[in-house]
Amino acid sequence: MTLPPLVPPVGELDADGLARYSRQLILGEVGVTGQRSLAAARVLVIGAGGLGSPVLLYLAAAGVGTIGVVDFDRVEKSNLHRQVIHSDGDVGRPKVDSAADAVAALNPTVTVRRHDLRLTSDTIDELLADYDLVLDGADNFPTRYLVNDACVSAGKPLVWGSVLGFAAQVAVFWDAAPGGEGVQLRDVFPEPPAAGTVPSCAEAGVVGALCAQAGSVMAMEAIKLITGIGRPLLGRVLVIDALAGRWDQAEVRRSSSRPTTSAPATAAPACGPTSSATEEFDLPEAGTMFLLDVRGPDEFAAQRVPGSVNIPLPALLEGALDGVPNGEPILVICRSGQRAEVAAASLEARGYRDVRVLAGGLLALADLS
Repeated sequence: MTLPPLVPPVGELDADGLARYSRQLILGEVGVTGQRSLAAARVLVIGAGGLGSPVLLYLAAAGVGTIGVVDFDRVEKSNLHRQVIHSDGDVGRPKVDSAADAVAALNPTVTVRRHDLRLTSDTIDELLADYDLVLDGADNFPTRYLVNDACVSAGKPLVWGSVLGFAAQVAVFWDAAPGGEGVQLRDVFPEPPAAGTVPSCAEAGVVGALCAQAGSVMAMEAIKLITGIGRPLLGRVLVIDALAGRWDQAEVRRSSSRPTTSAPATAAPACGPTSSATEEFDLPEAGTMFLLDVRGPDEFAAQRVPGSVNIPLPALLEGALDGVPNGEPILVICRSGQRAEVAAASLEARGYRDVRVLAGGLLALADLS
């Protein structure tokens, strides 16, 4: 269904704007009126990562007047293959600063608001009040549900995207959409998956070009909502299979079993086990090798092989090898074996000779126990 423009047009385009957006202005569906709506729009982007990068660049290039960026992370070298708004010289900088500089370099007429903070139930409502539209490129489930529930409460539209491996999904959720046919994230996924049941990008991997595909679709959906053109992905989830070269869609309807009220959610920095107890796995031959666990600290705290040493894969790839002996057998451990294979290749490239990988990772040990 076609929706009215989310943002009324205001102001006039100056000579710079007429020149900058000329190819967009000649599209009858956009025109000067649509461009004035874009200039008046205030859009909040959650995350300046793989999805946030193309979203921010294309919204800025399209002339969205005010863009808010939420991220409390810093740029790491392992981000750069997919988070293309950052460059090698930005490693170590706050992502909101790096992203804001890139937007300003692309389009200095755009106002960028930097929100270097962690979203929580105490901060999100006040933040959303200043924006017309939210785009969610978060990388963890607590943040996704926190943002969804806040948008439902505020009656604001949410453009949602998700990428993992070679697959991506994009949808528009707007519980209070005109016409009474609104849907929200909980109509598709009523509750977040249990901790540890869905791998993170750090574990399963992701292709940077697919982030660009999904993020560009998200930016286009925002432009459609702001200007009231086309048919937004409201009530539909776009499913991208990059390896098969397929784009499909799944219809979404308001669920009769959705929760009438949502339990308050608090965002977390990453997905992963949240239990305070530590599960230990027995490895009989452990005493004969140096045990190197390359998972994240939260994963290591929840599950580990006794005697193992934790160096997260990104840190190891950047050369954090203190205490790793070169001269005795090394067994590299992760959840499924994928990260361990990468770590082992890195160690061998640095001259380590006897490096082995725990086949199947801790998942295999769990199956054997």
